[in-house]
Formats: sequence, structure tokens, C-alpha cells
Amino acid sequence: MAEAQNFPAGSTTTGSIAVAAESTVATRMSAPPSFDVADFPVPHGREEEWRFTPLERLRGLHDGTATSTGGGVKVAIEAPEGVTVETVGRDDSRLGKAGIPVDRVAAQAYSSFEQASVVTVAKEAVLTEPIRIAVHGEGGVAYGHQVVELGAFAEAVVVIDHTGDAVLAANVDYVLGDGAKLTVVSVQDWDENAVHVGQHNALVGRDASFKSIVVTFGGDVVRLHPRIAYAGTGGEAELFGLYFTDRGQHQEHRLLVDHNTPHCKSNVAYKGALQGDGAHAVWIGDVLIQAAAEGTDTYEMNRNLVLTDGARVDSVPNLEIETGEIVGAGHASATGRFDDEQLFYLQSRGIPAEEARRLVVRGFFAELVQQIGLPDVEARLLDKIEAELKASV
Repeated sequence: MAEAQNFPAGSTTTGSIAVAAESTVATRMSAPPSFDVADFPVPHGREEEWRFTPLERLRGLHDGTATSTGGGVKVAIEAPEGVTVETVGRDDSRLGKAGIPVDRVAAQAYSSFEQASVVTVAKEAVLTEPIRIAVHGEGGVAYGHQVVELGAFAEAVVVIDHTGDAVLAANVDYVLGDGAKLTVVSVQDWDENAVHVGQHNALVGRDASFKSIVVTFGGDVVRLHPRIAYAGTGGEAELFGLYFTDRGQHQEHRLLVDHNTPHCKSNVAYKGALQGDGAHAVWIGDVLIQAAAEGTDTYEMNRNLVLTDGARVDSVPNLEIETGEIVGAGHASATGRFDDEQLFYLQSRGIPAEEARRLVVRGFFAELVQQIGLPDVEARLLDKIEAELKASV
């Protein structure tokens, strides 16, 4: 089953959106979540949630001036038997179930798309092949929305692949029924001039498991906002990510895990490598354990390797705990250069310095690449990492 869809360029269509989930928090220092663009002031860059982002490079996505002379993005969906793929209008009741926009760009995306893609996996269906969603930029500005919904005890793997050139603001919703298991691999392999701002919302049902692997290589500016909330006890979420930030690129990943339900778990691990003048990576990890979320077990970690001079990393883990009745909570962040002892060990065994550097970085990323579980995707990403490393030496 396959379906192709074009998001209109520069669309400003408004319409109603049915909301089936209660509002989730943004952060303590940001505006309340809302579908209404007017509820968010135009950012000026001094706000906590925007202070690292180069607003002038967002091409008007943040202030409503984004327009296009033509083009957009084309979405093609390939799904195995037993999966329903639909193109729906703005009044579909499944839109907005997983979360509400938490900044102006996300609200603009919600208010501007004309049609959304909805992928549904039936109750108790266990897919043996992945669902593949190809998002290809064809130039211009586009606003998009996608929904992936799993019925109770269903199991699926979804690969979302971003390529081409576009200025894209989009939201993606993942809704997991009780006992469901979903793995999502989101690859940002844009052309060098692309701009991508996205909010990813996951609503994890009772005893359900959600695994996200975010991989970011390309684009001029990529700003992603993964968010997790729980709809029942026993839910688990794993958020993995790797990024390779090259000269002049800005790659920003802002995560929120909202532990709003008792006895749930989360684990966050993001790793990045940077090289070249003006390479800038931002990682913000927010974990909120609400007063009602007793029995929570959570940990978040960010690691960065700086390969050359002129690169910059901003890594900010935040942990807010409103109850003392938890299993565990912690966070860690570290940024540094190569481990000289590792390089010395490899060189002392006859491995040339350049090859030793590549081996260290490949090992640095290996544990996250292995989380994907799809040989073709893993091989492609390892080849991409190798190409980036060759450019750094």
C-alpha cells in the first residue's frame, strides 16, 4: 500500500481541530500549549526556549511571514498489509490527540496544513515489515501534519526519512494503545539549505512501549521538539538520538518527558559530533515528574565530541521532581574532544592517526545505531558517518 501527498506551499488555511487529550505542559518558562498562533508572541531570541536558535535563518517560520514562490514537500507512504493509510481533513478527530503545540512555529504548522496523513495499525497486529514514510523537499515553504496510531497490543516500526530541500514546519503525533509497542526512526538527511522545525508528540498508553531514534545530519537549520506523555501506568519511553553537525549548521534537539502518570519509565540518550567553523549543536533535555507520578524511573544523558576548532555545543539537562516517591531519577551531560588514551592505544598497534580517529567516533555512535534494528538503515547511517569523518581529517 502506498500513498503520495503534497503539502501546499505557504498555506495559511485555518480550521477546527478536534482535541482528545488534555493539554500537556511546555516548560515552566514558556507559554502554555495552544493550537492558536495568536497565543504565542513572535519570538525575539531572548526567550529561554528560543535563545539558542538563529531566528533570522528560520526563513519566516517563527513570525508568520514564510511564503513561497512554489513547491513544498511530497510525502510517500509504504506500508505492509494490515495498515490503513489515509489522507484526512482538518476536522478529523484523531488530530491533536497526542499533544498540543508548545511554540509559535508548531502552532503555525497546526493552523496552516490543509490535509494530514494518518497511519493506523489495527489492534493486536504485529508487523513484520516497517512502515516507511518518505518526506522529500521540492523547494519552497510547507506545513505538514502526520499521525501514527497503534491499537492495543499492536507492534510496529516506522521509518520517517527527510530528504531534499524545503522550509518545513510540521508536527507528528504518535498514539499508542494499551500494551502497544512502537519504534520510530526519524532521519533528517536534508540538503544543505533546508530548514526543518518539528514537534513530535507521543502519547504512551498503559503498559505500552515507545522507542524513538532521531538521526540528524543535513540541513541549514534543524530544530526538533520530541515530547512524551503517558496515558496510563506502566508505560515506557526510550529516546535515542545522534547528530553530526557540520560547518555552519545549526542542529537543535529539545526534549520533554512529562511523567504525569504513576509507575512509568523513561530513558534518554543523545550523542553528537561537531566539526567546522560555525557548527552549532543544542540539546535541551527536560524531564518533569509531576506530583501524581509516584514510582517514576527516569534517566537522561547527552554526550558530545568536538572534532575541530570553531564548533560550539550547548547542552542543558533539566530535571524537575514534584514527588519524593520515585524509583530513580538522574541526568548527565558531557562535551569534550577525543580521548588521547584511546588514540594512543590504537596508534601503538599500528593504526594510522586518521583511521584511529574514525574508529573512535564510529565506536562513539555504534550503540545508538544498533538501536535501530533495520540493517539497511543502519548501513546507510554508518556510511553517512564515515563520509562525514573523512571530511573532518
